[in-house]
Amino acid sequence: MPRPTSDVYADVQADVQAFEARATDADLDDLRARLAAARLPETETVHRAAPGPRRWDQGVPLADLVDVVNYWRDGYNWRTFEERLARIGQFRTTIDGLGIHFLHRRSARADATPLVLTHGWPGSIAEFVDVVDELADPKDGDAPAFHVVVPSLPGFGYSDRPAATGWGTEKIAAAWVELMGRLGYREFLAHGGDWGGNITTVLGGRFPDHVLGIHSTFAEAPPGLTTDGLTAVEREWTEETRDFWSRRAAYAKQQATRPQTIGYSLVDSPVGLLAWILDKFAEWSDTEDSPFETISMDRILDDVTLYWLTRTGASAARIYYESHASLDPELRVDVPSAITMYPRDIEKCPRPWAQERYRQIVRWRSPERGGHFPSLEVPGYFVRDLREGLAAVLAARR
Repeated sequence: MPRPTSDVYADVQADVQAFEARATDADLDDLRARLAAARLPETETVHRAAPGPRRWDQGVPLADLVDVVNYWRDGYNWRTFEERLARIGQFRTTIDGLGIHFLHRRSARADATPLVLTHGWPGSIAEFVDVVDELADPKDGDAPAFHVVVPSLPGFGYSDRPAATGWGTEKIAAAWVELMGRLGYREFLAHGGDWGGNITTVLGGRFPDHVLGIHSTFAEAPPGLTTDGLTAVEREWTEETRDFWSRRAAYAKQQATRPQTIGYSLVDSPVGLLAWILDKFAEWSDTEDSPFETISMDRILDDVTLYWLTRTGASAARIYYESHASLDPELRVDVPSAITMYPRDIEKCPRPWAQERYRQIVRWRSPERGGHFPSLEVPGYFVRDLREGLAAVLAARR
């Protein structure tokens, strides 16, 4: 099992300890044995004449799942991911009685600004591993640099699993302020998408004395706004978002109401966990037939294996139970905000609506490519967009 080390990171307080992620050989052997012994259903009964999204109408196609299971069992190397985490730097601290795991990469640049990156579900810190170095020490000397902190949400990865209710997005945001303070960052920038975007919104709205500004791929408008005055494209966005929540969000309703029930499968069956998560990578990415058109199988398996080895399928699902539809309708964000709406994301908020909550939008972008996982789908654009958005945020404060 993973174990904290006794070393204390020199630049932080003593209650932040260095951490090593190291699965036992027995756990990895058990995973391979379970994959080899998996019982699978028959092939889906949908039209399969040609590649395309219709192949996924009933969920993950059997042939696709078998390919990933075989690679996960015989080709994938978890140790490589552990080594990447170690190179970045991992730590743990306890906040309100809960152990919080995080990556921390300090920049070599004297002008670097602290930045917290928050993931969502079914993501994890694995979403940001490939972009941390470039954000901390960009090859372009004129690009902004950041001291990068990437926490694992409570109940996710190497953070502790809460033993009681209460760890919703408001409490998580407050915990991030405490975490950044312990690292010596009284003021900082924040970025997130999915639940991370929700938490980033709370950070900007509740803690303006600490949050210099935000960048988000998520924007949730206050309720009750009309489509009057929206462009045709913006109206289409609202229709697509409404369609998503009415027809394609059964996973969210399940996790918001019965996370324990689905949790038994997610913790006991690696194939069940894989299918539950792979379904979202397929549906929510900017692809035509398979998520592997833009995201490597290794990157998705880094994410899924992290859930598996930490046994967090159930505890991660509980963020929906804690916080589904809970964003305060009266919350307003007055710090500078940069927002990017990727075209194949599952929720897209028109700018006129977003401006009702985010009062100082200094940069708004709607790129031509990308979906719900831009740091994995279009990492080069993601880094440029994040830099430029945060540069605009900082410029607005001068």
